[in-house]
Amino acid sequence: MEKRRERIDRGVKARAVGIFTLWSWREMIFVSGPRLLMILALAFLPVILDDYLRKVLLSVALYALLGISWSLMAQCGMISLGQSLFFGIGGYLSGIMNHYWGWPVYFTIPIATLWGGFLGTLILLPTLRLRGVYFAMLTLMIPLIITRIIEATRIFGGTEGLHGLSSFGLVWEVFLLYLMLAALVISLFGCMRLMDSNFGLVIKAIHDNDRSVISSGIYLNWYKTRALFIASCMGAFCGAFMTHIYRFVGMPAFSLDYCIMPLAANVVGGFGNFAGSVLGAFIIVPISEFLRGVGGLRIAFYGLFLVIFSITLPEGLFNFLERKYNQFEHYVTVEK
Repeated sequence: MEKRRERIDRGVKARAVGIFTLWSWREMIFVSGPRLLMILALAFLPVILDDYLRKVLLSVALYALLGISWSLMAQCGMISLGQSLFFGIGGYLSGIMNHYWGWPVYFTIPIATLWGGFLGTLILLPTLRLRGVYFAMLTLMIPLIITRIIEATRIFGGTEGLHGLSSFGLVWEVFLLYLMLAALVISLFGCMRLMDSNFGLVIKAIHDNDRSVISSGIYLNWYKTRALFIASCMGAFCGAFMTHIYRFVGMPAFSLDYCIMPLAANVVGGFGNFAGSVLGAFIIVPISEFLRGVGGLRIAFYGLFLVIFSITLPEGLFNFLERKYNQFEHYVTVEK
């Protein structure tokens, strides 16, 4: 019986994205294997890791979620350097409701998520006509302006911030980690499905050629506003959640770390892919954490790693692995 080698994805994927034609268990594993592997890894990691590594994993999930929000805006043509704006707004809203009004955690987080998304969208709404570096500069400047206003007026605790906020009570620490990981998984697959919809097709068209979208009669800013609101809600949720983890919110909520790390995660993982944001965060955040022991050289090593990675693998690690994965071959029987 004569056999020949054939790529394993041959005949698996149909022309439409997200629609598959499966004929064997091998093809089912090929399609669902990477997704199931990621979900199983996220399910077991909180149980097998120690307390310190759980905190690192929580930071990974935080920056991965911010990276997804950054990638969603970037796929709409909005290159942002101000994800800390959404993080800080969500953190301050949750802290204000808890500190001044005494609202419990389980009310402040969802309310801060929605209102943080609304306020973040409202603040950036006048800038939607800008493109490229001009939009990026404004998103970087707005969080800095807000911190200076808080420092000068001393509102919401001023430079000292709001202390002694409510925690999650007697909730098991691992449960909180699972909650953040669940939000990450839902956001990841939700955004992937969103980009496969008609809304996502318009978003991709705006990124490729926004003038053609305008000339076709589509109101461009309406689609940008919706994408911005979704990204703002994800960032605000991160800020509100971490505010009650730390039991503190202040000017560090608008720190540049929340601007640079999501961008770095997309550089490492690969632009234009939400899963690349997650993979990049799983690489960047642990490296940044483990380099704390070298003191001031941490930034130098961190920057050198990004430079080397950008030069040697400009397409991103996830896009590289996806391309190699689709090149797997297996033997099939030749019909005579």
